[in-house]
Amino acid sequence: MVDITQKSNSLRIAIATATVTVSKPDTIEAIEQRKVPKGDVFEFSRAAGLFGVKRTSDMIPDCHPLPVEYTSITHRIEGLNIIITVEVHTIYKTGVEVEAMHGASITALTMYDMLKPIDKQVEIQSIRLVKKSGGKSDFKVADYEHIKAAVIVCSDSISAGNGEDVSGRTIISNLDQFGIETLKYEVISDEFERIQSIARSLPAEGIKLLIFTGGTGLSPRDVTVDAIKPLIEKPIDGLMETSRRYGQDRMPFAMLSRGVAGLIGETLVLTFPGSVKGVKESMDALFPQVLHVFKVMQGSRH
Repeated sequence: MVDITQKSNSLRIAIATATVTVSKPDTIEAIEQRKVPKGDVFEFSRAAGLFGVKRTSDMIPDCHPLPVEYTSITHRIEGLNIIITVEVHTIYKTGVEVEAMHGASITALTMYDMLKPIDKQVEIQSIRLVKKSGGKSDFKVADYEHIKAAVIVCSDSISAGNGEDVSGRTIISNLDQFGIETLKYEVISDEFERIQSIARSLPAEGIKLLIFTGGTGLSPRDVTVDAIKPLIEKPIDGLMETSRRYGQDRMPFAMLSRGVAGLIGETLVLTFPGSVKGVKESMDALFPQVLHVFKVMQGSRH
């Protein structure tokens, strides 16, 4: 199965439909009047569909077992067509599109099995996904192309030439996936005054997203947080709480990060760990959903 350990839980919703077509009005009448010999077609097929949704991972090899937290199965008659609609909800790392379509398929197959003794021309048609939501696919790259970023690497060793920066370039690569251009990239030493100078100057230069990597730990030279925290005008504590919680599920030392986040003017400032793993986890935990802050600042509703 595909590795989804880097993903975050979110509300995922999928709606799928299937169509069962009968050949004569008498079949529709028998269904509506509960006169089909095998039983109540709607109720039996709904029960089968619920089992189908819950057993999807048992039948489709690459589907992950996941908590199904809501399922609705409805039938609608249009002429000789019976439209089955299956809606599935979960709060998990991956979506429920296949679960919804599997449920629709099993509902339709159950109806076919129950109706074939009275109608030899029953057909199943058009099993399809109608709607899905949840996860990063909800965010459109075009929505963030106006955001200009700066990435500042705080590291005594790298700034002295005793190593090559990977963390900062990882951030830049990730931002590029969301259509965000990084206008400034710099490696500096762990100097309190230098960090503060950059944090004061870049917002005035039109930078809307300022990310520091490095200096969020507890060593004597880890001063990024100490330099940035007094400058933040509007703290957004939930961002680093989310990042630490995400990291804690994957590495027990994530709780030691002192990273902070908030606004300096209209610039969002984030402070990430210096390690590549810490940077990747921070990006996975916060992006692209953190970018919604820019819409909120423009007056959009949550």
